[in-house]
Amino acid sequence: MTPTGWNSARPWRGIMVATALPLRDDLSVDYDAYAEHVRRLIANGCDGVVPNGSLGEYQTLTDEERARVVEVAVAAAGDGARVMPGVSAYGSAESRRWAQQAAEAGCGSVLLLPPNAYRADEQAVRAHYAEVAGAGVPVVAYNNPIDTKVDLTPGLLARLHRDGTIAAVKEFSGDVRRAYELAELAPELDLLIGADDVLLELALAGATGWIAGYPNAFPAACAELYRAAVAGDLGTAVPLYKSLHPLLRWDSKTEFVQAVKLSMDIAGHHGGPVRPPRFPLTGETAAVVRAATEKAVADGYR
Repeated sequence: MTPTGWNSARPWRGIMVATALPLRDDLSVDYDAYAEHVRRLIANGCDGVVPNGSLGEYQTLTDEERARVVEVAVAAAGDGARVMPGVSAYGSAESRRWAQQAAEAGCGSVLLLPPNAYRADEQAVRAHYAEVAGAGVPVVAYNNPIDTKVDLTPGLLARLHRDGTIAAVKEFSGDVRRAYELAELAPELDLLIGADDVLLELALAGATGWIAGYPNAFPAACAELYRAAVAGDLGTAVPLYKSLHPLLRWDSKTEFVQAVKLSMDIAGHHGGPVRPPRFPLTGETAAVVRAATEKAVADGYR
């Protein structure tokens, strides 16, 4: 399966996989495995990749590793426009430097959290996005009030869009009602599904893309689900969504990195270990993820 309907003018649309980063047993980055992973995702119907997000454990990477991950993703994707690096950092100037590196690598967009070193007010949030937008690459805002404690409400997102500093938003709050308010306040701002377990609800509400977690393990099945959902093909989407939901909901849990990597390993793809402070899943938690993944494999998902 090859990507369909992808538009290089708005490269953040479609299925952009927040890539897990394969590590070796000694916790070094396996760049060859990562390149293979990126190629596999695109070959199986995904439109692009998002390296250096939370799923990619960017907080644990050195500057050298973080830069090389982007370069490997661009080379493997075959078109830098298909790559949307995460550029979040504690300081706005550092985020801008990562955005400039992404621009120099030929990336089509970047993903940016609001300031997360402290609970920023609106003035600080708007200045932060303006600073990073100055790098000249389209910015996708990332609303994750659970972790950042800064909520990019529909009203604030509309103001950021009017400022000209964001082109889209990855919405991870889980509140699907926001999709409709955002469409009223900023109809030209692209809404991207940010949590796997509200995919169907936000697709039906008009989302134009999905920054996705579980396609790391099951890209073809997730691509089929997404395209059926955005097309309004509920006969295909609803049964598939129900079947995959025991896995999709892990994208919204604290242990999402470990869960996705475990599923990748079970599905026959190299996820590998995680870096501290994370630890591998054990006990009942691992058993639940394993059972859901093994069922998906037995059902023929890939």
